[in-house]
Amino acid sequence: MTDSVLAVDAGNSKTDVAVVTAEGEVLGTARGGGFRPPAVGVPTAVDTLAEAVGTAFAETGVSSVTHVSACLANADLPVEEERLAAALHARAWGGTVDVRNDTFAVLRAGVAEPRGVAVVCGAGINCVGMRPDGRTARFPALGRISGDWGGGWGLAEEALWHAARAEDGRGGPTALARALPAHFGLPSMPALIEALHLEHIAAARRHELAPVLFATADAGDPVARRLVDRLADEVVTMATVALTRLDLLAEETPVVLGGSILAARHPRLDEAVRNLLSSRAPKAVPTVVTAPPVVGAALLGLDTLNAPPRAEEKLRAHYA
Repeated sequence: MTDSVLAVDAGNSKTDVAVVTAEGEVLGTARGGGFRPPAVGVPTAVDTLAEAVGTAFAETGVSSVTHVSACLANADLPVEEERLAAALHARAWGGTVDVRNDTFAVLRAGVAEPRGVAVVCGAGINCVGMRPDGRTARFPALGRISGDWGGGWGLAEEALWHAARAEDGRGGPTALARALPAHFGLPSMPALIEALHLEHIAAARRHELAPVLFATADAGDPVARRLVDRLADEVVTMATVALTRLDLLAEETPVVLGGSILAARHPRLDEAVRNLLSSRAPKAVPTVVTAPPVVGAALLGLDTLNAPPRAEEKLRAHYA
């Protein structure tokens, strides 16, 4: 078999893998469960990857590839990438292994070469950048302890905070005090607070409140609008810092926007992000990524193999 890549895009909720030749032909794909080493430990998390990899290998009739390109959630620090790379190398899926944070897959999926910046806003928020010479920019993305603000979970928490204070008089009025409990069929914020605290509503369902926040902002609520505007500011701040670190601020450079919240193209958020970018990073070219992240993982692998440009074209055509 010619040189080939095992591409892995592993998020908290699902894993996508693909076996791709150096010419860009997709030989096999598979989908598996979420990748959560902080919750279940590295060995168990890698076992989840192994199920999907085994399915893809069985489909292609191979037992190993030239290179493994794995973009993994929860690989937030270099030391975590090193540990996960060692765990994947021990599985003998490929001769060489590269592990990166999954945000790099979104970035590479959205650019024509390994050059640019990506901001991903889904459950959380993260930003990375890269240049063809191998330089990268990144953030720890560990939540408030690493200076982060935003993401679906963060927006839900902020919306609940403002709604609770509006209800009991500690804060100003906001339509969120009615909209948030109404989403769950409840009459008031006290009822919602009790339901969340007693886990009558599963904690995982809090992410449902982010779309409620955007709808409330669209309806004109000042508090909800301020939260959306703050998120736009955070997205642009991260992108601008990454561009500056990579000496790309003065060059025309793609800024890829990904994740469920940014990909939804909420009008107020989308417009605010583009307006702020135009003033702080005028050379930035914002774009919303449409290709699945596993394409980015595969392209990073093809970059390692120095595959020809037609390989990228063939790969993208498969997923188009």
